[in-house]
Amino acid sequence: MIDVVLPVHNEGASIGATLREFHQKVAVEAGIPIRFVICEDGSSDDTVPVLQKLAQELPIKLISDPVRKGYSRAVIDGLRATESDWVVCIDSDGQCDPADFVQLAAARPGHDLVMGYRNPRKDTAMRKLMSGAFGFVYRLMFSVRLRDPSCPYILINRVGLNAILSGNVGILKQGFWWEFVARATALGFEIKELPVHHRVRASGTTQVYRLTKIPRIAAEHLAGLRVLRRELSVVGRNDR
Repeated sequence: MIDVVLPVHNEGASIGATLREFHQKVAVEAGIPIRFVICEDGSSDDTVPVLQKLAQELPIKLISDPVRKGYSRAVIDGLRATESDWVVCIDSDGQCDPADFVQLAAARPGHDLVMGYRNPRKDTAMRKLMSGAFGFVYRLMFSVRLRDPSCPYILINRVGLNAILSGNVGILKQGFWWEFVARATALGFEIKELPVHHRVRASGTTQVYRLTKIPRIAAEHLAGLRVLRRELSVVGRNDR
């Protein structure tokens, strides 16, 4: 059994199709048993009743919170609720192609973390510009040499996941995967990166990187990177 973690916020219109497609491609067609661990994050639409109904037909563990916690905290709560030896994380907007799961799973031997890089990335030009600018600063501060360290399609083993969760995880409130990969690199994980398909959002627009929020998010991220670098520099010294 592999736990599949999805943070969900206001995805009532598309979450059913996303979960059914993933279950069909992975559990039914590929024969890989999975359980969805859904960390629902204060949705204001019909996401919660939709998920409650889906739980009657699909293997779902639902963690629901009436108050918005934010992307990183929702993912962390989902990860802490997992039990399997290997854990998958995907976003809930339908951009992660379940057909790619088989190749990620096949690459597990010899690796602690297997992750995708979006090829090509199907986000807006503004979103890609922001990611590129942040990535430039990020690579100056951390020794991460991956192509796409913010890709939300990852597969990690239990030992590695526990090691990451033992840190002060959640410093980057919206940029969780940037932080996750920096921690994995500092801990010396064996990481494999593979190309994955990236699709246009199933419905709606991003709930995080709205134009009005960008200045605040940028300032928080830059401050968070400094805090994260200080913490991980201690990890590096302790490993020597």
